[in-house]
This record gives sequence, structure tokens and C-alpha cells, in this order.
Amino acid sequence: MKKIYKLFTVGLLMTIPFLTSCEKEIPNENNDDNPQVETPDEISQFVFEGLKDVYLWYDKVDKFADGYFATNEDYYTYLNNFGTDYEGLFYDLLYEYGSIDKWSWIVDDYEALENSFAGISTSMGYDFRLVRLSESDDIFGYIRYVLPDSPAEGADLERGNLFMEVDGQQLTIDNYRDILINNESYSLSLASITNNVISLTGEVTPVMNAVELQENPVYYSEIMDIGGVSTAYLVYNSFTSNFDTDLNAEFEYYKTQGVQRLILDLRYNGGGSIRTSTYLASMIYGTNTNDIFTKSVWNDKYNDYFIANYGEDYLNYYFKDVISATDETAEVNIASLELSEIYFITTGATASASELVINGLIPYMDVHIIGTNSTGKYVGSITVKDWDEQGNVNPKHKWAMQPITLKLANVDGVSDYVNGLDVDLEATEDYANLLPFGDPDEPLLKAVKDYILGTKSATFSRLVEGVDYEVIADSRDFKPLSKEMYLEGDFPFLK
Repeated sequence: MKKIYKLFTVGLLMTIPFLTSCEKEIPNENNDDNPQVETPDEISQFVFEGLKDVYLWYDKVDKFADGYFATNEDYYTYLNNFGTDYEGLFYDLLYEYGSIDKWSWIVDDYEALENSFAGISTSMGYDFRLVRLSESDDIFGYIRYVLPDSPAEGADLERGNLFMEVDGQQLTIDNYRDILINNESYSLSLASITNNVISLTGEVTPVMNAVELQENPVYYSEIMDIGGVSTAYLVYNSFTSNFDTDLNAEFEYYKTQGVQRLILDLRYNGGGSIRTSTYLASMIYGTNTNDIFTKSVWNDKYNDYFIANYGEDYLNYYFKDVISATDETAEVNIASLELSEIYFITTGATASASELVINGLIPYMDVHIIGTNSTGKYVGSITVKDWDEQGNVNPKHKWAMQPITLKLANVDGVSDYVNGLDVDLEATEDYANLLPFGDPDEPLLKAVKDYILGTKSATFSRLVEGVDYEVIADSRDFKPLSKEMYLEGDFPFLK
């Protein structure tokens, strides 16, 4: 009888049995009959055992090696030393956290996490970046986009607004988390840049109160003529599977309008569902279900398990011809443009599932990348909950882990792009003057047009000319799934 943990891959239900025995186990065979150290609590054991089993780099972590703990007491003592600091335990067990593993994390409330799978969060409804000027603790923010029907839209905020104060208090490196990130009711004091000086305008927004919002990632769409070719321009902000049919409907419209070229703007897209990535790639390239879109690589235990039970092809993901039915939607045929070339807009915020689409399409079509190098996240995760042998979640706690469990490569085996995907043309946004999406003079869109027409070689800009600045954070950095890549669907071997 095996101990079964049910793993939710960020947003989807993916079930995998731990390949260990059914009882909570110590990681060595030198069992003491009467250990003198108190048995660790269930959460500590869940964290240790779960990571040891599914973590991509488990074999790089010395504490997971057989015989590392000489006795049960040594193992118990290690876990007990962390007390209820389960985050501390989790991060202590990661492989070179911050350099190799920059993405695994743990949460104490999986219910809030599951809402984020569907793009649901409590917020004011605007995406922003925070910047610190050199030799100053003061910071300010600029708004990158605003969600429709949100408190931010109600306060007349829009893309390009700058702000310096929250409830009349200057944002600083020390207070921004408390007064902005963790605050669900506030007003903003807006600012402007004149002669390279950032100052308040005197305009203060009404007080905004955060509400629960579900963001449709299909943010902006337009068909334009570039050099006599009908070209679709799509701003797509996350791979949220709840909106797969909305995305497909947009491509269906492109087909009816005779679109022959696509500019896909992923500048703020931190990733999401691998299944949605596969659908989007199929909408772009084609629906040949015999072509491999991406290949997955797990740790040696799971690679061996999958191959032994289902064959090597089980680890491959193919282009799709339909969007599978869900509880809310019926099966839908994928509307594919069957393009031979595509233009991507990327920045350092373009991550994981966004990079997966780009990398997966490179072997099949002419891929052009304009902007700056992407994040370089070629690995994916699953959500590990504490389930028992009967498939019931442990009612005593809501802790769940999101460890890195697999990496992905394209059909040619290309992966490990640790420095991000290289661009064909480097271009940046003008943060001091963020023009609306679709504006012909918006720098990144203009750079793509110039690249297509061969009229200009590069586009560069700075926030404030001659002033050094440092990016502190994006609003997405404080959302659980801002730069995740995850699987969806049920693994069949538990049925």
C-alpha cells in the first residue's frame, strides 16, 4: 500500500502517488526502538517527505540522501529545530535557493492559492512597477495597465500614471509593503516628470477599496495593416486556463478577417498553464497532433516510473486540435492561423509558460523576438497537498508546497535557457511616457513594426534621462502564481 499525495498543478488537478511506502517514514534504516526526541508534527514531516519525493533536484540535497541522518533522533531533532517555522524548513531543503532554484515556494492556505489558479485575487485592479532612484530610500510607481470594471478604473487611473504617495505618505523602500501591497483601502497621490524631476501633481485619487477580481488575460487585441499585410496585435497577460475559449475566440476572429501575421505581446506575461501554452502554440502554428510541442523531464524516480508504466512518449506534449471540455465549457475546435512566422514582444517579466511557447515554436517556424531578454524560467511546478491513502486532504492544516518538479525542452531538446531567450532586436518601454497599447508610437510595438519593415534597427529609452534608477518590485511579484508554469489534467494511473 503506497502513501498517496495528491498534487494540484497550479490550477489543475494532477494526481501522482509518492513513490514511498504508505506510512510517514524516516529517511534512514537505523531505526531506534525508543527514540528520546519528540516526534515531529505532521506538517514538518509532510514538507520533508513531499520534497524528497517529487523535487526535481532532490538528489542534489544532502539531507535527502539515504543515511544522512544516522538515527531517528537525528532526523527528529532536525525537524523539531524549526518548530512551526515550516517556511524555514522548506527553504532550508531547497537546492541552492536563489541561484539554482529561484522559484519553489510554500503557502499556508491552499484555498487562496486555488483562487489564484483561476486568475482570481483581491486587488484594486491595476498592474504596477515600483522604482527607486539612486541614493534615495524614496520610491515611486508607474501603472502598466488597469483592469476594466475595477476600483482603479473607477478612480480614473490609467496606463502611464505615476504615483509617489499612498494616503499622503511617501513610498519608501521600508514602507511600501505595508502601505501599498498589504493595504486594501487607500488613495494615491499622482506624480509627473518635468525636466527630469519627479514631483507630485497635486492630484489625489478617491479612496479605493480592494475587491475580488478575475482577470481576463486577453487584454488588448487589434488588427492592423503593416506593409500591406493584415497583422493581428494581441496583448496577452497570463496563461489562465479559465479563459482558453476566450483566447480561441480571438483567433477565430483573426481567421475570419484574413490575418496573415501575428504580433504577440508577452511583455508582462509571467506564465501559467502548460496546457494553455499548448493550445496557444496550436492556434499559432497548427493542429498537427503528431508534432511534439514540448518534452518534460522529471527527477529520475518519476522519469523511470512514467517510462516503465506508460512509455517514453508519456513525457511528450503534442500540439492540439481541440480545447478539452470543462465543467463550464464544451469541447471546442482550435482555430489555428497556421502561420510560418511570428513576432513576440518580451521583457524581463516574460517568464515560464510564455517562454515555453516561444521555445516550443522555434523548431517549427520563423520566430522573431523584440524587446529584452526574458526571465529564463524553463522549469515547472506542481502543488503538493497533504493527502492520505484514501485521497482525503489532512484537515488539520492548509499548508501546500509549490516545488519545482520538472523542466521542459522543445522537440530539439533545447532547454536550460538560464539567461532568458535572446532577442533579435533590443527595445525598451518609455516608462516616463507609457502610451496606450496599440498606439503606433508605443516604443515596443513601433520597434516590431520597424523590424518588420526594415526601417529602424533599435529602440531605446530611459525612465529619466541621466538619472540612475533601480526596479524594486512589480505588483505581480506579490501574487502567488506570477511567474509559474504548471500542468493540468489527471494522471491516469491512479484510476
